[in-house]
Amino acid sequence: MTKKTFFSILFLFSGYLLFANPQISELIKNSGGSEDYPGKHKLTIFDSTNVEMQESGLSYVNIHQLFKILDKKGAKSNAVIKFGYDPLSAYVEIRGVTIYRKSGEIVQLDTADVFDYPAPARAIYWGAREKMIEVGRLYPGDAVEVFLFRKGFTYALLADGDGDDDKYIPPMKGHFYDIVHFWSSEPVIEKVYRVEIPIGKLLQYKVYNGDVRSSAELNGDKWVYTFTKENFTQPDREPNMVSSSDEFPKLLLSTSPDWEAKSLWFYKVNEDFGSFESTPDIDAKVNDILKDAKSEQDSIALLTHWVADNIRYSGISMGKGEGYTLHTGEMNFTDRCGVCKDKAGLLITMLRAAGFESYAAMTMAGSRIDRIPADQFNHSITIVKHRNGKYEILDPTWVPFVRELWSSLEQQQNYLMGVPEGADLMITPISPPENHYFYLTGKSKLNKDGSLEGEFTIDAEGQEDASIRRMFTSSYRSNWSSALEKELMSVYPRAEIVSMDYGNPMDYLAGPLHITVKYRIPNYATITDDEIVFVPFSVSGVFKRAMPHLYISTGLKERKYQFRDRCSRLVKLNETVELPSEVKVEFIPDIQMTSGDGASFKGGYQIEGNTVKVSEILKFRKRIYDPEDWGSFREAVLMQKKIMDEPVVLSISKNANGKSR
Repeated sequence: MTKKTFFSILFLFSGYLLFANPQISELIKNSGGSEDYPGKHKLTIFDSTNVEMQESGLSYVNIHQLFKILDKKGAKSNAVIKFGYDPLSAYVEIRGVTIYRKSGEIVQLDTADVFDYPAPARAIYWGAREKMIEVGRLYPGDAVEVFLFRKGFTYALLADGDGDDDKYIPPMKGHFYDIVHFWSSEPVIEKVYRVEIPIGKLLQYKVYNGDVRSSAELNGDKWVYTFTKENFTQPDREPNMVSSSDEFPKLLLSTSPDWEAKSLWFYKVNEDFGSFESTPDIDAKVNDILKDAKSEQDSIALLTHWVADNIRYSGISMGKGEGYTLHTGEMNFTDRCGVCKDKAGLLITMLRAAGFESYAAMTMAGSRIDRIPADQFNHSITIVKHRNGKYEILDPTWVPFVRELWSSLEQQQNYLMGVPEGADLMITPISPPENHYFYLTGKSKLNKDGSLEGEFTIDAEGQEDASIRRMFTSSYRSNWSSALEKELMSVYPRAEIVSMDYGNPMDYLAGPLHITVKYRIPNYATITDDEIVFVPFSVSGVFKRAMPHLYISTGLKERKYQFRDRCSRLVKLNETVELPSEVKVEFIPDIQMTSGDGASFKGGYQIEGNTVKVSEILKFRKRIYDPEDWGSFREAVLMQKKIMDEPVVLSISKNANGKSR
């Protein structure tokens, strides 16, 4: 039997071990070893999935995998087989595990030894669990065969069903979707995904970012779609590239007709549940928050910031409605905690109580949403309609103590509104760099003994304001001064702060952040018999927290894939340094201006009498960049790093005796 024939027949008997062991052993023997896959720890010989969709949308999934251990690390990491699931919406059963020793011994594990444990969790505790079975000690050359059965989906339902399987029917009843990755960190010889769809259902599918062989055939009252890819592994990732699913091969499938249908469904499921009904207590709080509101936009801002700042992010199981259905405003207001959908839902409730038209929306933080309407969402947000009929997006989850209402860390991100008229998939706009500025302006005096004394000011707005303000808002008031001091000492351990003024960082709605600091740094410059070497303070790399582009590796000269920064931003750095008497500037770095669609840099040094002036203006225009933007982005970062790394060199004048004056 050829390998091709083996894989095609395998699907007919999904979930049961019907093949003679010698056939599996032959596949293992011919699959190759560590010498064929240098640097890899595990080889997947085949990964086969068979899905049977029912009219209700419920799907039964049989998975059959065979993988081979290539080295000791692979043996250690596969000593336990695990499959995660949420018992509210899915059922998982490990039906068989067989170990094929390199020596020829075959060990069939007893599935009675499968354990069911709570899954590790942080911040969100929704009752997720793991089925696991101990494989024990493995050795390079050993192989493991696994049979798994699964039914259900990845999100929990609003209500319990009447039958045993009803609670596993997807929230959008009668429909099926799936997202299948045809990339893996470890090599795969063959992966096959097969799905049976009732003949009356229309399946949309598309392969993104590569090629996957596909076929469709009619089998009785089912359409059978098969997707196959051979001999692949994940390409090497580039530093700061976008999500792997945005660039590497994946298959999207859905029977939902379009995004508008999903929008209408999402609107209806929450309205039917009564997610946004107010209470007298909520009404009273809304009136209190808005007592000093001066405009429509002011009211929206006050309510958004109250929810953002006062509802703690903590996900615990609250019973029915853990999936797409948002918990009631009453529950969220009482508990004062929840995840993104709880914060979004409470904001909708409060906006409606204030007389606004407001709804929920879904988005995907961290990766792209593609046109096939498979459920590619991991985050819930709020939308509000203004009197002029235009919608505004709000995100109380991402803006605690942030001056924005919608976090620009989410720019260029797809979202879907759940509105009564229905909506198509949309994308958040690019936020101009000028909305996120960081200005560091300094004036200093360099003394003959190499010490530096001076003063600097920081002005910041948008996400740059948030990054600096977080030094204060994430710590106790008693630690605010030391937090600022530590920021300087992380670069200059000898730094001494003479005075500081940072206002009230908690009053972030009063205006952009402004900080003034007077300081002294002993032994700031390097002094030799005839030279003084230093880098001006403001351009030396202090407050990197506001300049995350400096942490992006510039080693690549070209990129294949999109990459991302934290946010668009405008950076202006300026310093005027008064020099010691009787010194001469011998060297200043030669700085080139750069500009492009991705970023730009303008700056350099000036000598004016007994002072050295340095300035930099950097613009980073996006959050997500195309590969062709890399040239201008990289050059802007390199120019800033050049000023940071290449010092100013002063020569010391000497008298007739050859001594420094």
